[in-house]
Amino acid sequence: MKRLLLHPIHCLAFGFGSGLAAKAPGTFGTLAAIPIVFAMQFTGLLTYTLITIIAAVAGLWICGYTARTLGVHDHPAIVWDEIAGYMIAMIALPFTWYNVLAAFVLFRFFDIVKPGPIGWCDRNLKGGAGIMVDDLLAGAASAIVLHGVHALLDLSL
Repeated sequence: MKRLLLHPIHCLAFGFGSGLAAKAPGTFGTLAAIPIVFAMQFTGLLTYTLITIIAAVAGLWICGYTARTLGVHDHPAIVWDEIAGYMIAMIALPFTWYNVLAAFVLFRFFDIVKPGPIGWCDRNLKGGAGIMVDDLLAGAASAIVLHGVHALLDLSL
């Protein structure tokens, strides 16, 4: 499996190697997203949003390609979906320790529990969409909760 990291598409799908963790590869994939989100904070909201959209759309192909290569739908080592989902969870939020932690916890919660449409997508979609869409929705749900909390507490964004 490690030899696949030499291929740029598989390297992305495996979250730069974070998905190869022996335990909880999705959690490690989400952790790998944090420095990416940190770097993107310096690009401005429009660029952050465009990069996130590109990561999400490209992820459909990246994850599908790697899944076909491995012959396993949604192999645990494929964590690009976690990276793109966490990017969505942090959209338009300042990079503070509490936002990073809250987005991490909420995203992992929605990704693991898969309530409502998140679970439906996980069970019913196939290929790259079957790998990506549930995590994109988990990221969106996390962002909605975080922005709602900010609005309720009148925290400045």
